[in-house]
Amino acid sequence: MKKIFTLLLSLSFIVLFCQKVELKKVTDSSQLFKGEIAGVPITMQLHYAGIADCSLYQYFVEGWYYYDKYQKKIPLTGIYDYGKLTLYNFGTKHKKNSAWLKEEITSPQKVEKIVEITQNLNPKESIIFGQDQAKENPISGKFYFGNKTLSAQLFTGNDMIYRHNNYLILPNNKKINTFDFINQHGGNELLSYVSGEKGNRVLLYFEHSSNFNACGRCGASEGEKGYRVLYFTKDWNYKRYEEFLTESCLENIDDTTETKSKDGKMIQLKVGKSDSLPPHTLTVDIKNALIVKSK
Repeated sequence: MKKIFTLLLSLSFIVLFCQKVELKKVTDSSQLFKGEIAGVPITMQLHYAGIADCSLYQYFVEGWYYYDKYQKKIPLTGIYDYGKLTLYNFGTKHKKNSAWLKEEITSPQKVEKIVEITQNLNPKESIIFGQDQAKENPISGKFYFGNKTLSAQLFTGNDMIYRHNNYLILPNNKKINTFDFINQHGGNELLSYVSGEKGNRVLLYFEHSSNFNACGRCGASEGEKGYRVLYFTKDWNYKRYEEFLTESCLENIDDTTETKSKDGKMIQLKVGKSDSLPPHTLTVDIKNALIVKSK
């Protein structure tokens, strides 16, 4: 009986020990896509090649694509513009015209006129994805070659090249990315997590920019700060999250006061009136991965 009890205790310890959560930050500056042109399978790789002005919503991209059957790389250069990808191959003058394009496009206004600007360069091939900027998967587009216009697709729901990934590594060999279900800014820090019969919780602290466009509203501000509680089933399937801002340019929150317990496990924050909420108090219970909001 004693041996059985010891065995069960050991197994319980192993299960609890395995219930580990980690957060890994990975900034991608390159993406590999699968797709097709006129129904013919292609592979495309694009990498971030610098911003056109002051916005991470608009930047240069470079790379290549090939038809999967032949795997001969065809060079590409172009612009990512708020989800729209405009790509060119300039044939024998590709390197020269790509360099000229970077020097010529220096503002958001010129980004919007890229098709006009490149007409004088006589591109050999043009590919435009996400022209209507609708959220769809796959992302539809057009392929232009001489007088021909063919349909094109990227088998993805997001063609953003530069990405702030925050991966939560969960028990049961599960992994989720806050980029996919919270926002594209990243900036999360793992504080704690708890497991229970009714489900599991993860507590995050975050700091990130208010706007990827440094020239836009709140672009040069101190950014957004606060906490998030993520809720999971007991099998670690993601359910939902709650967000609690403590500092925000977008919501006009800048007078929060903070009090910590001696062991640092309890934090009380008095948050002033914002553009959308009255004054309130947040009690952050780090040990139990819990936040209580009160008046």
